[in-house]
Amino acid sequence: MDWTLIVAFLIVTYILAVAYVRKTGRFGDHIGFYGPIMMIRTTKVRIFDVFVPYSRVLRAYGTFGVVMVVIAAVLMTLLLVLSFRLTLLVQPEPTGIYKPQNILLLPGINEYVPSTFAVWFAFFLTLAIHEFGHGVLCRIEHIRVKSAGLLYAVIPIGAFVEPDEEDAEKVRGLPKARMLGAGITNNIVVGVVCFALFIGAVGMATPLALPAIYGVYEGGPANAAGVPTQSVITEVNGIDVATRQDVSALLNATEPGDQISLTVEKDGAISSYPVTLAEWPEEITNVSGPRDSGYMGIYYYDAGAVQETVGQMFSPIGFLRFVTIPFDMSIGGQQLKVLAFATPATAYFEEPFPLFWGIVHLLFWSAWININVGIFNAIPMVPLDGGYILKEGVDRVLEPRGLGRYGQTIVFVVSWLLLSMMIGLIALPYLLHL
Repeated sequence: MDWTLIVAFLIVTYILAVAYVRKTGRFGDHIGFYGPIMMIRTTKVRIFDVFVPYSRVLRAYGTFGVVMVVIAAVLMTLLLVLSFRLTLLVQPEPTGIYKPQNILLLPGINEYVPSTFAVWFAFFLTLAIHEFGHGVLCRIEHIRVKSAGLLYAVIPIGAFVEPDEEDAEKVRGLPKARMLGAGITNNIVVGVVCFALFIGAVGMATPLALPAIYGVYEGGPANAAGVPTQSVITEVNGIDVATRQDVSALLNATEPGDQISLTVEKDGAISSYPVTLAEWPEEITNVSGPRDSGYMGIYYYDAGAVQETVGQMFSPIGFLRFVTIPFDMSIGGQQLKVLAFATPATAYFEEPFPLFWGIVHLLFWSAWININVGIFNAIPMVPLDGGYILKEGVDRVLEPRGLGRYGQTIVFVVSWLLLSMMIGLIALPYLLHL
């Protein structure tokens, strides 16, 4: 599929549609523009009124959300400060996650976020529940909703709920903070639910102990012999093997300099390779057998270890592993890619039911995008929701003391400091290597 032609077609179609609407004025009640962004809105928003009878429960939910947003805001601010300091100390190369396009959470543009059904579903789910949360809490706090809709810039890039400005101005303090934080709360709650379902789903798979070659060490014997990665060892010196332990038992009886015949299966084809074993490199320390045996220079795909890692993701360190899965390029991190991407490693698990990996990927990205969008929006920086919540909090503290006139300045300074650090995280890797 030629994506260039598809993208070009979408851009041309969007430009023609924008030109037509602007010139004719048609659909003026439902289509507006904010620069190059098209806003498609509807005034049929009675759905938010359905939740009014549950005001007490939803106010408690909103209050819980405000507390969660404040905690997330503090943690994200600390993370920004520490990341900025670390960037100055380490001076990373402007590659990988430091590339500008990888700061944007846009499928297909961010090289770590693929353009797949699972990702796009999670992307739109995140947008929808975020704005839906704002709409529901607007009605709970007696703020009328004028319209709701989608934002387009060739493709849908966002959603919005438009509250009545006069009603919104009348609501102050905690009620307004509940409304502002509702989107973040929804994102984090839905993200955590999907995260738990994701862990449960992965636990249903059965890891296979196949001697699957996930990679070969550069310059090692297997690499020199041309042994392919993503293959499964079927024989060693003509002896059938079914597990990694079978291979290790045979190799433990060898010595450096011995030549073995390694038979592997890849994509249905069987091939044999003469491999001259070497001594174990000193930098490899996690050797289960004797170090005086022959070294082949491969590393296996360990499906059991992957499942065990997922089972530990409820811990702080485990959750960090979850967050870094898309861009973790370590050997262990690459083995976890099966949890988010379509890789050959799915063959190293026994699936409990059809479409299993599609559901796992759907749950992974729904959790990953919702949680990341939620905590990012909690940053106390205008125009993010966290910035407006900061403004409400500052005003509530200063106004009773006759210092309300300083509120806007405080929020402005905090916002610009945080924005400067965010820009610095992108720009410094380039500036430090001029």
